[in-house]
Amino acid sequence: MKKLLLLLLILFLGDVFAQTSGSYYNPKDDKYRLLGLKRAKEQYDLAKIEYERNESMFNKQIISQRDLEKAKSAYSDAEVNYHQALLAVLFEQQYVTVVEAVKYQTRDGKKRVRLKLANASSGGQEFKKLLNIEDEIFKSLQPEVVNDVYVSLLNESNAIISQPYEAKIEQIRYGSPQTLDFELLQDLDAITVNIVYGNGTQRAPKIFLQKDHSVNKVVLQSDQFSQEVDLGGSASFSMTLELFSGTNNTYKLEVVNLPKQINKIFVDPSTLARLSQFKFNESAQTRKTNLQVFLPDRSTGEVQIDKPISFYALAIPYEKLSSIGMTEDKIWTKEELDKLDIGYLKLEIIPRGRGELKVNASQLFFTALPGNKIEVPVDIKNEGTRRLDNVEFELDLPLNWTNSINPKVIESIDTREEKRVVFTFTTPENVPVGKYDIRLRTTSLADNKLVKAEDKTITIELKQSDNIIGTILIVLLIIGLVAGIVIFGIKLTRK
Repeated sequence: MKKLLLLLLILFLGDVFAQTSGSYYNPKDDKYRLLGLKRAKEQYDLAKIEYERNESMFNKQIISQRDLEKAKSAYSDAEVNYHQALLAVLFEQQYVTVVEAVKYQTRDGKKRVRLKLANASSGGQEFKKLLNIEDEIFKSLQPEVVNDVYVSLLNESNAIISQPYEAKIEQIRYGSPQTLDFELLQDLDAITVNIVYGNGTQRAPKIFLQKDHSVNKVVLQSDQFSQEVDLGGSASFSMTLELFSGTNNTYKLEVVNLPKQINKIFVDPSTLARLSQFKFNESAQTRKTNLQVFLPDRSTGEVQIDKPISFYALAIPYEKLSSIGMTEDKIWTKEELDKLDIGYLKLEIIPRGRGELKVNASQLFFTALPGNKIEVPVDIKNEGTRRLDNVEFELDLPLNWTNSINPKVIESIDTREEKRVVFTFTTPENVPVGKYDIRLRTTSLADNKLVKAEDKTITIELKQSDNIIGTILIVLLIIGLVAGIVIFGIKLTRK
């Protein structure tokens, strides 16, 4: 009788378990996966207990093989549901975040980004506390680890601007951030961090780069750090000033090692206002300015043609000005500037001479008879700042005219020097009378550059030659006529 009651009780409990541990689906489990995991875990635990109880009763020959298989099937279904819910939670909860992205500059001037990534997946500890899970599959999946994390830096066009192009982190454990270091191939303040991890999950947050405040200086850069400028001209150095400081935000702009004969000013490229200092703020940590330098008209002891002049543009924290003691006469070395721990940029200017050729003539209008020679003296002067070489002349002569030039070519003319050239023109005997214009072109070379003088026009007027014998006869005729009148007048007065 007792065995019969015990069997009925077991069958009753089995029916109750089948009703409570069946494949119950709650639509909210897909939305709230963690609660679905908790429900699946409870059903799995109940199914496991029931299967172990049925197995014990089967061994005691209380239930049949069919009942044991039924319990085993329910246990297997619950186990599968539980593991599926567990995997769904684990993969959904994986999350890699960017903790910090710091932009800094190396000593060789390259811009780099130090990127710190962390596993923000909450990890298995929270699951253990919530669900009390100690399953082997849970341990083998390592929910606190994100595997195979690929990282690259992109610009607004989604082009990779980092070197290496893509970096891989084998795994990121919860609570142990990983740091990557990239070289920036394009200097930007805002980038997109492309992250691919786990089973293909991708994130691409766009972030504004932090500046390395530990440097505490302004970094100056210019693409035109060396320029050639003619004496009397000017050069403009376009510079970018980028703040790497967490304390100072006002900086004085200075230029050192530049000769006194060279004037300089800092100009705002947008407003053209003159600048002497910069103030940065959190929204504008990169500024632009132009440094303009003006060379004297003539070379001096410190400013010589073709001799490079090196100098430095400085950005000095306003608080350091009094302690540094800037003076115009001091020549600063790179080592001294490094000790000051300030931002500086080495620039270079190469003075170049400018050839200027001038042709002077006291007279450009001449009269002559056909067949005569006309000499035209012309003075050639170098009014530039560089020696002139190979001064040559070209003439547009009328038909059948000949000429000679002495000298034909002037080998060189130093600055402020003047040399004379004589042009001799010979006209044909039968050339018609009238005015003839001859164009003179003068060219030379200065530093292998062509220099042209202003064209000159020489005007020669040819007149017809006079008949001397006829002129003499006319004069004698007039004299005879006058003499006859006088004689006739005297005879009349005597009568």
